[in-house]
Amino acid sequence: MTNPYGDVELDAQGMRALAHPVRLAILLRLQQHGPDTATGLAPEVGASPSVTSWHLRHLAKHQLVHDAERQGSGRERWWEAVRGFRFAATDEAGQDAQRLLSHVLEQVEGDLVGQWSAEVGVLTAAVWAPNLLSLLTGAWVDRRRRKQPLLVLGDLIQSAAILSLPLIYWLGSITLVQLFVVALVAGAGGTLYQTAYPNFFVALVKRDQYVEANSLLSVTRSGSFIAGPALAGLLVQVLTAPVAMFVDSVSFLASAVLIRRVRVDEPEPEPREGRLLRQAVEGMRYLWRHPYMSASLRCCTCLNFFSFVATALLVLFASRHLGLSALVIGLAFGVGAVGGLVAAVFAGWISRRLGVGPTIAVGAVLVSAPIALLPLAAGSTWTKGAVLAGVEMLSAAGIMLFDVNLNALQTAVTSDAMRSRVSGAFSSVNYGIRPLGGIVGGIVGDLIGIGPTLVIAAIGGSLSVLWLLRSPIIGTRTIDELHPLEPQPS
Repeated sequence: MTNPYGDVELDAQGMRALAHPVRLAILLRLQQHGPDTATGLAPEVGASPSVTSWHLRHLAKHQLVHDAERQGSGRERWWEAVRGFRFAATDEAGQDAQRLLSHVLEQVEGDLVGQWSAEVGVLTAAVWAPNLLSLLTGAWVDRRRRKQPLLVLGDLIQSAAILSLPLIYWLGSITLVQLFVVALVAGAGGTLYQTAYPNFFVALVKRDQYVEANSLLSVTRSGSFIAGPALAGLLVQVLTAPVAMFVDSVSFLASAVLIRRVRVDEPEPEPREGRLLRQAVEGMRYLWRHPYMSASLRCCTCLNFFSFVATALLVLFASRHLGLSALVIGLAFGVGAVGGLVAAVFAGWISRRLGVGPTIAVGAVLVSAPIALLPLAAGSTWTKGAVLAGVEMLSAAGIMLFDVNLNALQTAVTSDAMRSRVSGAFSSVNYGIRPLGGIVGGIVGDLIGIGPTLVIAAIGGSLSVLWLLRSPIIGTRTIDELHPLEPQPS
C-alpha cells in the first residue's frame, strides 16, 4: 500500500523481494541517478539485460519501481524508483525479513558494483589458466600419431563447456563459481587445440606458402571478428545472453565437423622414449636457446600481459564509463575488426616491402598503443562508439600484421621433431601470462581507476617491441632465408 507521503510500505513479502543484491543495487542506482533501462542498468549491477529486466519486473510487483517517461527514440522500457519506502514488520516473519534485508544493505554498499572489475579480471584469467599446463600437453600431443582427432576433441570440449551455461541458466540460476569452472574447461579444450594445430598446419601447407596461408586464415579469423561481436551484441540485446552462448557453442561444433572432413596425410612421428616431463623440459630448453623463438617469446609474453590488463577492463570501461549498450559495443568491435581484415589481406604484400621482421615490429606497437586513446572518448553515444571502433580497428590491424608474419617465421625456424612441444612450451609462458594480466588489470583498475590502467597497458604493450630490436628477427626480410634449427642431442 502507499502512504500519503508517496512512500511504499513494505510487508514481509516485499522485504524478502528486496533482499536480493541485484534488486537492491537496481533500486539504489535508480534512486541516485534517475530513470534508466534494463540495458543501461545491467553493467552497473553486474547482470545481463534480460536478468536485470526480470528483477525490474519483480520490483514493480511490489511498487518499488514503475514506468518512467520514455527518453530518446528507442523502444526500450524506462524505469524509475519510488521516492522512498518504509517497513511494516509487525510479525515474526516480517522481522526475519527485515533482518535479512538489513544484512544485504550492510554488504551491498561498496561490494556489489565495486568488485566487478576484479571479478571480471579473474574470470578472464580462468579462460587462459589451462595454458599453464600446455608444456605437458604439447609433449603428450607430440607422441600422438595423428593430430587431427585432437583438434576435433578440443573443439568438442569447448562446445560442451559453453553449452552448459545456457542449460544451467534455463534450469535455475547461474553463479560466478560456475562461470569459472566453465571458463577453465573451455580453456583446456582451447589449449589442446592450440598445441595440436602447428603439426596439422605443416602437414597441409608447403613451406613457401606459410605467409600466404597464414594470411588467408587470418582473413577468415578477421571476418569472424567483424560478424561475431556485432551478432553477439544483437543476440544479447534481442534474444538474451543465454541464446548468444548457445549459438557460440554451435559454432565450435561446426568447427569440429569441418576439421573432421579435411583430408590430410600426417607423417609418422619419430618414436620417443622417456618420461613425459623430460620431453616437456626438452621442448622448453629448445625454445629458450633458439635465437628467433626466445626473442619472439619474450616479445609475445610482454605484449600479452599488457593486452590482457586492458582486455579485462575494456568492455567494463565501455559499458560503465562510456555508457555504451551491449549492441553499440558489439557493433564497435565488429567495425573495428575491419582493420584486422584489411591487414590480414595485405600482410603478405606489406611484409614483401618492409620485410618480415620490420612488419612484425610495426604490428607489435599497433596492438597496444591505440588503447591509450580510449579514455579520451567523449561526446554523444555514437561519437564514443566511433572512438572505440577506431581503437579496435588499429589494434586489430596490428594483431594481424604481427600474427601472420610471426606465425610464418616460427613455423619456418622450428624443427618438425619439436613442433608440438615447442608450441606447448611457448603457450605455457605466452598464454600462461594472460591470467596474471587479467587479474592485475582487475586489481589495478579497482585501485587507480580503469582509464589510467588502460593507459599503462598501452604503454607497456608498446614497449614489447624492444625485445625484437635486440634479436635477428628485426633483420629478417623473407621466410625463404630461414631454416629450422634441429635439436641438439641431450
